[in-house]
Amino acid sequence: MASSAVNAFDPDHTTLTVSAAELREMRDELQRFLMGYRFGLREIETKIAILREEFLLLHDYNPIEHVTSRVKSPDSLVEKVQRKGVEADFDSIRRAITDIAGVRITCSFTADAYRLFDLLTAQDDVHLVETKDYIAQPKANGYKSLHAIVSVPVYLSTGRLDVPVEVQFRTIAMDFWASLEHKIYYKYDAQIPTELSESLRDAAHSAAELDARMERLHREIRGGGIGPVHSV
Repeated sequence: MASSAVNAFDPDHTTLTVSAAELREMRDELQRFLMGYRFGLREIETKIAILREEFLLLHDYNPIEHVTSRVKSPDSLVEKVQRKGVEADFDSIRRAITDIAGVRITCSFTADAYRLFDLLTAQDDVHLVETKDYIAQPKANGYKSLHAIVSVPVYLSTGRLDVPVEVQFRTIAMDFWASLEHKIYYKYDAQIPTELSESLRDAAHSAAELDARMERLHREIRGGGIGPVHSV
């Protein structure tokens, strides 16, 4: 069988010559590696779906607007391994890259983001690994979101596997701003003009003001039912 040249799992960008059989084996190993992340993601999605259904059935207010999720594609994972200079073995990748599986929860209001964070991380089988509160401390470009890395157990035929999943909590306004910033970032190949960067920061400030104003109105209508906003 003719050999092929590939760059998969090569942080030094050195060309690796492998046979078709070896390439298939690498592909199968990568699929097995990502399988655990798909199962971990499913566990978190189930927990969120249960909370969402409970709010719909038992409460007169549902804080979850929508939920999106993904597991990084093999190409995306390989690109990040190379970019970060991670050792090309699965144990190193598992330790160094914690957003292979990700869930984004878009909420109505800022207080909802913290409330859902508390409800999810309070569950006995959810271990909070790391928190980055970009709502309380936005990034320099204006980005706001609450990021949490959690670990959830998955039980396979071979035993227990603890899987890290990144969960992002944000409001509709934060999500809209982040979506726009993402498009601009790639349009300008990460070199956003200064004037446009300033406009984005102004827009982030306006979005934060809108969030605060709408939340105050909501609390007035509900008689303060959703409680104060707090950071983590």
